[in-house]
Amino acid sequence: MARADTHSRVVAWLKVALPLAALAILATLFLLADRIDPNDAIPYAEVDVEDRARTPRMTEPTYAGLTSDGSALTLTADQARPATATTSAVATGMTLALDTPDGARTEVVAASAVIDDPERKLHLTGGVVATTSAGYRIVTDGVSANLDRSALESTGPVTATGPAGKITADHFSLRQADKAAGTYVLVFNGAVKLVYLPGSSASP
Repeated sequence: MARADTHSRVVAWLKVALPLAALAILATLFLLADRIDPNDAIPYAEVDVEDRARTPRMTEPTYAGLTSDGSALTLTADQARPATATTSAVATGMTLALDTPDGARTEVVAASAVIDDPERKLHLTGGVVATTSAGYRIVTDGVSANLDRSALESTGPVTATGPAGKITADHFSLRQADKAAGTYVLVFNGAVKLVYLPGSSASP
């Protein structure tokens, strides 16, 4: 009987002592643990929130549509900022792709671009390079492209390479042929110089 009473008292004591011991151990762990410094948190995204709120922008936007003469026009950019009351829409890392109804394709790549919405034009600047499916590669300082019809033109001198060789000119344009619907011509004009190099693949 005495042994049973002793056992009961030990069990009752352990029911109180063990939880208290556990609480003591947990308290010790919290006291010894390193304090967390919020400044040491991992920066999951280095984004200037205030700048984004002040100047909204889109990352990797894409636009695709048809011109009035049936060409497929595709615009892509690394980043774009919409127009405001005082500024035009601008983009960086711009690529324009124009697929005309005659099966030809022209791509224009530029460092930056400004969209003139009232005039329905895109002004590309900064190391502009235009390539065509006919084998021409054209380098110039700037190109203006119509957004509602198939028309491209340089804003200054150009240097190009093509199937016939190397070409320099004051200006180039890509437009629909005057007398042949659905046909498009690449035209160099103004002090045009051709260095005939059959099979040339040199870059301008």
